[in-house]
Amino acid sequence: MDYVARIRQERSNMSKSFAKLADYLLDSYVESAFMTASELAHTLNLDAATVVRFSQYLGYAGFPELQQEIRERVKDDLLRRPVQAEQEGSVPAIAAAAMRELAIALEHTRISLDTNDLERLAERIGEVRRIIILAEGPAQPNAYSLVQYLEQGGFPVYIARAGIGDLARTINTATPQDLILAMEVSGHSPYITRALSEAEAKGIPTAAIIGAASLASARCANIVVAAQAHDSMGVAIVSLEAIIYTLAQVLRWRYAERFAGTEQAIAELSERIQQPLD
Repeated sequence: MDYVARIRQERSNMSKSFAKLADYLLDSYVESAFMTASELAHTLNLDAATVVRFSQYLGYAGFPELQQEIRERVKDDLLRRPVQAEQEGSVPAIAAAAMRELAIALEHTRISLDTNDLERLAERIGEVRRIIILAEGPAQPNAYSLVQYLEQGGFPVYIARAGIGDLARTINTATPQDLILAMEVSGHSPYITRALSEAEAKGIPTAAIIGAASLASARCANIVVAAQAHDSMGVAIVSLEAIIYTLAQVLRWRYAERFAGTEQAIAELSERIQQPLD
């Protein structure tokens, strides 16, 4: 059993300091492969003896033995796996090709991204009373990512249900103080486009974050932020997620005080929730 499997097996039973070490070794194993026990402890604000005890807890004689296994994993990443990726028809080769495809698509989206519209969308989000997201099925995970980012900044937001009656109810109750934001990657939900058109007729601000500029919702929204079109639905979803992340970074920059205040409030509330009742 390697160190990753040992950590996963014991993670739920670990103390707070051991858990901190475990997560770092899983997430930052490349860095830890070249640290001494003292350097690792300093990085995590722990005692060097804790690193030794942690290694022994996992069944190693000490940190050097654990670190040697981590270094072997780094060697696999840097030396062995690239060679395996050259073997046509192998899983490493397929994985490498998929990652290259994603990297190319993200680069194309980076180049074509209209930052003026991105800025306009960020400004509009800060002006409206609430953000109402209309998301087609494949874009639902992207929509929940955006909701999480917006909630961290204290922006009132929710995802409308996709049924015709629910869309009609959403548009009927919305006002010009709201923002209707469509999210699409396939263009297979014509009702969302019609809902945008109805919102615009009512004078409600509209926007769209979409997987291709040719999607119909782009013709019905006041602000459009589009990824570079791609034949693969999976790649389009990843590109849309990249746009959402980029928008979140713009919002964090533009409304830094909102994010700082809300995140602090959430942290304090989380601390209080964990306290036992009197």
